[in-house]
Amino acid sequence: MKKSIWITGASSGIGEALAKEYDNQEHVLFLSGRNIPELERVKSEIKYAQVHIIPFDISNEAASLDAVQAVKDLSSGQLNLLINNAGISQRSLALDTILEVDKKLIDVNYISQVRLTKAAMPMLLASGNAQIVVITSVMGKIGTPYRSAYAGSKHALHGFFNSLRAELHDKNVSVTIISPGFVQTAISINALTGDGSAQNSMDAGNANGLTPAQFAKKARKAIERKKKEVIISKFKEKFGVFMYKFFPDIFAILIRKMSVR
Repeated sequence: MKKSIWITGASSGIGEALAKEYDNQEHVLFLSGRNIPELERVKSEIKYAQVHIIPFDISNEAASLDAVQAVKDLSSGQLNLLINNAGISQRSLALDTILEVDKKLIDVNYISQVRLTKAAMPMLLASGNAQIVVITSVMGKIGTPYRSAYAGSKHALHGFFNSLRAELHDKNVSVTIISPGFVQTAISINALTGDGSAQNSMDAGNANGLTPAQFAKKARKAIERKKKEVIISKFKEKFGVFMYKFFPDIFAILIRKMSVR
């Protein structure tokens, strides 16, 4: 039986790269996102796997539940791998950010991922050997200027999915949390500023980060090894997490001076 893999945020960046990384005849790919033309483009570039496009807005509850039903109908009710990758970022100081932006980040990055995972759980349990992957961020482990709402939403993901992993230990469903550092995607271009508008420019950090293909190769290895948690980044981001964990007072001083954009 072919392995069913559902990837959200699959129309570009990390999601697209993961879809191409899993492109082989043993897989059935369910690719989701809001941009239908881009999803169609990604599908056209998949050579070997069977591909179904399931477009929907992950922040829309009814649309999310409809998407789950569509995957269920097409997968005979079994899902082997759910990759929660959809999300949005932020580039604004906390005191300059209206509360609606904080709410949107929590809704898209946290609530929507939890809702989709819970709704898909019967399919994961039915497969007999399933895995949930959550693409969070280094910001789920540390906080920096210009990322308050983003870091808050990603920290919430770590808390929920660490708890879920413990609860699923005897149900043949594993959980892998993957924290990217800077990756060359449009995440900073689409990031929300203080008033909720898009930044519309790429940060130097993202421009100089890992390519999506480099990230996807490392992510697939971590997924296949069923790692509980992994950071995939260049040295700078890993160093920041190390300093925060072991030298928090020094980190608090350094992060004021380090470039995070």
